[in-house]
Amino acid sequence: MQQKVILLLIDGLHYHKGRAMMGFLEHLVESKKAWCRKIKTELPTLSRPAYEVVLTGTPAFDNGITSNYIVRRSREKSVFQIAKEKDLVTAAAAYYWFSELYNRAPFDHLQDREYEDDNGFIRWGKFYFEDDYPDSHLILDGEVLRRKYDPHFLLIHPMGLDYVGHRYGCESKEYAEKIIQMDSILSRFLPLWMELDYQVLITGDHGMNAFGQHGGTGEDERIVPLWGIGSVLENRQFPQEISQLCIAPLLCQLLNIPKSKKMVDISSSGMTFC
Repeated sequence: MQQKVILLLIDGLHYHKGRAMMGFLEHLVESKKAWCRKIKTELPTLSRPAYEVVLTGTPAFDNGITSNYIVRRSREKSVFQIAKEKDLVTAAAAYYWFSELYNRAPFDHLQDREYEDDNGFIRWGKFYFEDDYPDSHLILDGEVLRRKYDPHFLLIHPMGLDYVGHRYGCESKEYAEKIIQMDSILSRFLPLWMELDYQVLITGDHGMNAFGQHGGTGEDERIVPLWGIGSVLENRQFPQEISQLCIAPLLCQLLNIPKSKKMVDISSSGMTFC
């Protein structure tokens, strides 16, 4: 039976704030239903470059997505592309930059907002283009895609935390409230996904500093959490800190598809990472 995987990529998620404020996720960790590790993100700690790192396992100097202003399709093999080549169903509820990277660019607000096309690496998509699009709506968009199309690989990418972080910084009451809100939303859906035996990875593309910025090398910007949830993941051994380059090959391993030649090697025995 083909394993199904959900990647929840929470934009702008600070490691320490996430672990301190996401009570339900940490309840799963305490109950040994999940684990959490540190991810050291690639540089620059910007969104579009980070999306490309997470989905292709390649660094910015190699893949060419070096800033948020590079608007074109990815030139690397992504998890979406490999899954499609292996006849797996892919879907995403995500910011429109994912559509530009893995379907077509530039984004057409009328044609690409709800995407249905066999030619796209993301077969089914619901893409938003306002940074303050509600996280509650976005998670529901992802759940609608899951129920309607039963994808093998589903990306869900909320932007609300990044939006609030830029306005108020990671030390603010508003940022803390947004993390708690996200945890509350997930507490409604994770038990169902676990019951259906999805393998769920929850992480951030980058963090956020006290000034409401990211893009640099500080720990607030570069260290994000990674929670692993699911029957396959829960018994694996992971190091305490993992390179962001390892997420793409881990997704490939969970989906039982070959990694690209450029993705780093991770051992299937004990999940020893790079």
